[in-house]
Amino acid sequence: MNDLIAKTNIDRRLAEVLTPVIEGMGYELVRVRLMSGKIRTLQIMAERPDGGIEVDDCADISTAVGAVLDVEDPIEDNYTLEVSSPGIDRPLTRLKDFATWEGYEAKLETAEPIDGRRRFKGVLAGAEGDEVLIEIDNPQQGEAPIVIGLKFDWLSDAKLVLTEELIREVLQNRKHAGEIDDSQFDEVQKFMASGDGAEENA
Repeated sequence: MNDLIAKTNIDRRLAEVLTPVIEGMGYELVRVRLMSGKIRTLQIMAERPDGGIEVDDCADISTAVGAVLDVEDPIEDNYTLEVSSPGIDRPLTRLKDFATWEGYEAKLETAEPIDGRRRFKGVLAGAEGDEVLIEIDNPQQGEAPIVIGLKFDWLSDAKLVLTEELIREVLQNRKHAGEIDDSQFDEVQKFMASGDGAEENA
């Protein structure tokens, strides 16, 4: 069973084909999306189980995935293949992502309206069973925020909101992992302190 949020049938089919390949190489598939355009783009996001991914890793995945897709041939038209890291304001596509990033702001979208709405923005409150928990503003003015549960299967899209807190956390993790050094970390901190860093990507 595929447990990735995928928007279309072809994305789900691609995830089924590519997950064993990517996991067999020691990585995790975060997202697969076939994007339309004059020439379609197959976007694959992957990372190591402990997070992070290097350019060389992306190249290795691209080679392996390309070979499998040539054999399976699930995409009829010409396309370009793009393999990348999830980025800081990453998509949340697996149930475990919602537990990992508990306490951070996120935007969630459901395939069908839930109580008249499809978009939810708030602070992630983890996962419970097959539900994603998110703290949202109370529709009653002046009341405390409420935590609601949305079934993982209802979601069509979900991603973290880019905030200064999130940027600092990711940079701190990369510094601890040796991916950036003290001077790079300090430069970004100075940039954010100057007020040029985005508080939120609306």
